[in-house]
Amino acid sequence: MTLSPAARIALRVMMFLGLAVIYVPLLVVLINSFNADTTFGWPPSGFTGRWWSQALHNEGARQAVLTSVKAGLGATAAALVLGTMAAFAVSRYRFFGRETVSLVVVLPIALPGIVTGIALSNAFQVVLKPLGIGLGLFTVIVGHATFCVVTIFNNVLARLRRTGTSLEEASADLGADTFQTFWHVTFPALRSALLAGGLLSFALSFDEIIVTTFTAGPGAQTLPIWIFNNLFRPNQAPVVNVLAAALIVLSVVPIWIAQRLSSGARGVA
Repeated sequence: MTLSPAARIALRVMMFLGLAVIYVPLLVVLINSFNADTTFGWPPSGFTGRWWSQALHNEGARQAVLTSVKAGLGATAAALVLGTMAAFAVSRYRFFGRETVSLVVVLPIALPGIVTGIALSNAFQVVLKPLGIGLGLFTVIVGHATFCVVTIFNNVLARLRRTGTSLEEASADLGADTFQTFWHVTFPALRSALLAGGLLSFALSFDEIIVTTFTAGPGAQTLPIWIFNNLFRPNQAPVVNVLAAALIVLSVVPIWIAQRLSSGARGVA
């Protein structure tokens, strides 16, 4: 399909406008984190790094970052195990309801976050509360793992379908047992897919707020929740801007690395 010069220019303008709507506000947040004006007047009257120093010494902010890291690592670890197992089951075996299982695994990321949050909150109240387990870091990890599983499942399933079973069959023909074949043949082929999926899962978990609102107790305040709670407090505004800037960086870097890993794996394949 050949586009006229006017159509190409119009598409480029629309693309740049769309990207500007997405990324200009993020750039403003990054600049404001160095804004010397406490009222964040624009354009900035000067630049300073003292807000970053204040954020570094803010106990509540440090605890929120630590909680988010714990939740992200826990959710990613659970997702790596469950997502990989589900991908192997769907890719390597034929059984009744296989497509249904695939749909059920992918469904949580398609559902609105508020629906997932309410459902999980009700389930925790019914199942865990009678056992003496209240809302906290554990329930946050479980809640985040429900949608983090999807990224691992999709990455591993795509890699398994691309690589096929010929190398595994050749390994078995040469006398390798199941564990040897997995460790020396299957796992190396999946390594970049697992790493990319893990980085995406951590990034999704780290900045998640909707599901966290329904699954976190008083003692499990993640960084997005802390930012939201302090957003309209004037004395915390500079620290909030710094943490929002840090959150942008911490979310973009894993996604960028995951994208590079995935594109590199496609190039090798």
